[in-house]
Amino acid sequence: MRYLTDRKRAVGKGAAHTGTETHWYMTMSSVVLAFLVPTFLFIFGRALGQDQQTVVETFGRPFPAILTALVTLIGMRHFAKGAQMMLEDYTQGTMRKGLVILVYSLAYLVTAIVLYALAKMTFLGIVLSAAN
Repeated sequence: MRYLTDRKRAVGKGAAHTGTETHWYMTMSSVVLAFLVPTFLFIFGRALGQDQQTVVETFGRPFPAILTALVTLIGMRHFAKGAQMMLEDYTQGTMRKGLVILVYSLAYLVTAIVLYALAKMTFLGIVLSAAN
């Protein structure tokens, strides 16, 4: 008969058995965002304050559009996972579940809005370039 103590069962797994995977995901997404965000800020900063046509032309091009989509997708996923870890540490019961649902809903809402805006700008860019 094999006897495992509580400590032996918990070593390397954590309470939810997903601590290592979550830590690895958060580390990798942090590294990716460390490279993507400065590039995005440079492109976004150049478009900031310009007229609508210039902004549509800027984000209608493939590189800025793909970069913006990547920053949004990875950033919002990173935000949701990080907020979930924080909420799991500091809240309990029904409030925890409700706040986690709220955080994930917010992350998906922001992602959907940004991707919709990018699609609309890309479509407007195509229409404007065809008109010229």
